[in-house]
Amino acid sequence: MNTENNKADMRSQALRVVISGGGTGGHIFPAVSIANAVRLLEPKAEILFVGALGRMEMQRVPAAGYEIKGLPIRGFYRPLWKPANIGVAIDYLRSKWLAKKILNKFKPDVAVGVGGYASSAALGAANSLGIPTLIQEQNSYAGLANKKLAGKAAKICVAYEGMERFFPADKLMLTGNPVRQSLLDTTVTHNDAVRSFGFDPAKKTILLVGGSLGARTINESVLQHLDIVEQSGVQFIWQTGKYYYADIKEKMANRKPQLTNLKMTDFITDMGAAYKAADLVISRAGASSISEFCLIGKPVILVPSPNVAEDHQTKNALALSTRNAAIYVKDSEAPATLLQLAVNTVTDDAKLRSLSENVLKLALPNSAEIIAKEVIKLAKNTH
Repeated sequence: MNTENNKADMRSQALRVVISGGGTGGHIFPAVSIANAVRLLEPKAEILFVGALGRMEMQRVPAAGYEIKGLPIRGFYRPLWKPANIGVAIDYLRSKWLAKKILNKFKPDVAVGVGGYASSAALGAANSLGIPTLIQEQNSYAGLANKKLAGKAAKICVAYEGMERFFPADKLMLTGNPVRQSLLDTTVTHNDAVRSFGFDPAKKTILLVGGSLGARTINESVLQHLDIVEQSGVQFIWQTGKYYYADIKEKMANRKPQLTNLKMTDFITDMGAAYKAADLVISRAGASSISEFCLIGKPVILVPSPNVAEDHQTKNALALSTRNAAIYVKDSEAPATLLQLAVNTVTDDAKLRSLSENVLKLALPNSAEIIAKEVIKLAKNTH
């Protein structure tokens, strides 16, 4: 009997943390980084993720070693008066009810939201149950879910200055965005990284990456200018994304001559090596990616996606380009101009050096640890 009581006492002392959000790698990587940092500081902490059924987090989170519960939540269609949103609203109410059940069973000391619609239901439920909440806002323009939840949040961790435009100033903490630790820990050299892609370290290398699912505009920018690729004397690592890979592979197979300076793949597993190989990166302007470029000092051309809420990727890109820490190209202009601009930039050593120095100045290191300490502090205040 005493043994059972001791076990119960130990369990009651372990911090319990719920982390919610997801939908894209840009939400999942920071969430997992925060969880890992909490575990390092509090090895006995019990951590449960809450995500959206059918989305990327339902695979990625268990792969990182954490339990996750899924909610039948979806994003609203634009414009909001679309009839389909009636079903979305019903799913939101169901999700909030299910989130309450999950929280009542798990009994967390604190709930963390990293953005995305799953966090809206989970943190909304936490607020209604009196569980303290911490929000991590990754973008320079706050998302709808986080703006809605901010009023009842105990702490709001942000990656950009000036976020009092959206949130109560007394709750704000400038922490930066947690990034994949593997990118910072990689020990591979530039030359070895280039060789791992079958390329020559003596030549300049450009990495094109559109996120885990791909970016149509970036792909079209390459397909429309394969002559520039062929004549550039530059090497290209091209992540097409899984949605576009089969179609592009078929188009490339029919091209004569085949391009030996272009390596195409649907997905890059080791982004640490890919970044190390690249002299210049072409990327969308998701907050998580931008934080990575800042921390590793990587010269980058940003092509913001126009298909995101509040056009926040453009605002992210401008936050860098106005400080000469990145080059910004509009999505609509990219097919015509992007590839030649990239070749001109990667062969300009002074420009690469300037971009690298300026983007490094914007880095906010140790973000995951700083946020984890705030999470633990809130959790311990409830014990």
